Amino acid sequence: MDQVNNINPTGPTTGETPAPVPASGPPPANPPYPTKKPSRWGGCLPWAIGLAVLFAVFAIWKFPSFKAQAELGSAYAARIGCSCRYVQGRSLESCQSDFEPGMEMVSLSEDPATKTVTGSVPLLASRSARYAGASGCLLRPEN
Repeated sequence: MDQVNNINPTGPTTGETPAPVPASGPPPANPPYPTKKPSRWGGCLPWAIGLAVLFAVFAIWKFPSFKAQAELGSAYAARIGCSCRYVQGRSLESCQSDFEPGMEMVSLSEDPATKTVTGSVPLLASRSARYAGASGCLLRPEN
């Protein structure tokens, strides 16, 4: 039985000349096969992952502080926004100019039926204040 191999035949029946057998020695300067390119991240990827892990640990460690500041900021915004809107009679958009610097993330919304203004920091906190006539605006304790 003939031996079976996975090399395409060359020679007079196919019209091709057989490829020369390479001599042992150093590989050619420009190999005919593609070489592996170095990664564009190189050695940066481990550093980037390490930095991301450190950032996540810092955020988890400081999250209670962020949440407390968001609660305080949203309560302040609700109280100031309610007083501005229902005591002074200004528009809700003009009331946001009364905020302290650093409160850009706090947004205001109102419910005219109940005379309530809600201050909220996305994904962290939301507090409401209701207009109570002669008493002014009061923060709602159920929030």
